[in-house]
This record gives sequence, structure tokens and C-alpha cells, in this order.
Amino acid sequence: MNGRLIAIGDIHGCHAEFAELLDRLSLARDDRIILLGDLINRGPDSLKVLDLARNTKALALLGNHELRLLNYRRTKDRNYLKENDDVTFAQLRPEDWTYIESMLVTYEVPELNTVFVHGGFLPSEPWQKQPASVVTRIQVIDNEGRPRKRADLPDAPFWADLWNGPPFVVYGHTTRPEV
Repeated sequence: MNGRLIAIGDIHGCHAEFAELLDRLSLARDDRIILLGDLINRGPDSLKVLDLARNTKALALLGNHELRLLNYRRTKDRNYLKENDDVTFAQLRPEDWTYIESMLVTYEVPELNTVFVHGGFLPSEPWQKQPASVVTRIQVIDNEGRPRKRADLPDAPFWADLWNGPPFVVYGHTTRPEV
């Protein structure tokens, strides 16, 4: 494998910051970028983020924000939407939907024994068999071993603290005080 393998998580519509980061990285031709999901929503310019991701030929993984919009697009069930999702939904162009629909749920690099994902995995189950609804949203594990949001169970253990691997997992979604 030549070049660097660069993982970037949770851009959330922050085009200027994403562009600055890419500029600071001084990307070489053999570098590969993996975007760990949640390219859209919250920030001021989801469309420019998607354009820049496509233009840099970044491999983008599905995050919970993209999954919500895909589920709403498929079902028209407003229960999938959260605050401001409908604003992003209305802005998305056909090329954006094509890009979002092509996002992988996980990306494995066998030679590094590493898997990239947006949220994470249940430590008790094979990572390859876990659905997008889990791996894009998991943060903590409850007493029954089920995935939960940190906001619902702030004292529950992070899934990554219970993960023994292999593989090594690179993920976004959940902020931590240290790398």
C-alpha cells in the first residue's frame, strides 16, 4: 500500500473547515481518504461538503445522518427526520443522492487488520453481520448488551471500551476527550 490512509470523521456540513483540513494535508496522488460518515447536516454547507468529497474521490461511509435521510426518502415516514433534516433533504441534488446511496457501511483494510465505520460495533457479535441501524448509531452498551445513545445512558460503557478485536476499528460519531 502506497501513500497515506487518512480517516476524517463527522464533517457535518462544515465545508470551509473540511477544505482547510484537506489543504493542510497536502494530499499526494497515492493518498486515500476515508470519510467516516455524517458529511451532512448541522453545519452551513452540506452540498459543498458533498461536492468536495466527490472531487477528492474520497471513500465515504454511511453515517446516521445520511441513513436517516435515505430512510425518509424511501418511506416518506417523518419519524426518521430530526431537527433540520428536512432542510438538507430539500437541498440534495440527484448527484448527492447517488453519492449517498453508494456509501458503504464499513470498509475493511485486511492488510492492516483494520475496519472503518461511522459509529461502531456490538462487541458480542461478528462485526460483518451488524446492520447499518447499529453500526451508524452505537455509542454505549447497556446492561443487556444492547446498543444505546450516550445521552440515554451517560454512565454506560462506550462500545469501544468493551471491544477486544481483532480487527482494529477506526470510527467517528462519538466524541471522546482523547484520541
